[in-house]
Amino acid sequence: MKKDIHPKYYPKAKITCACGNAFTAGSTVEKTQVEICSNCHPFYTGKQKFVDTRGRVDRFKKIMEKAEQSKKKVISKTEKRKIKAKKKEEDKK
Repeated sequence: MKKDIHPKYYPKAKITCACGNAFTAGSTVEKTQVEICSNCHPFYTGKQKFVDTRGRVDRFKKIMEKAEQSKKKVISKTEKRKIKAKKKEEDKK
């Protein structure tokens, strides 16, 4: 076996989260910063949290709103066609 090929192991490495939580764990890095931990992760807390840095969630919501509006417009056009067809039938009588 080769000697000195493994990195140094820190049994009490400090890990800090963006929410302010700090805890210790074993690691090859002495200090680590993370964005989400068990105190702020939606799976453990039951609260929904969007980590959206580019506004993709808002853009998706806008697209969905436009799609709903276009569906309403299509329905109204078909209703108008039905009304015109009924008027034509009444005129023929």
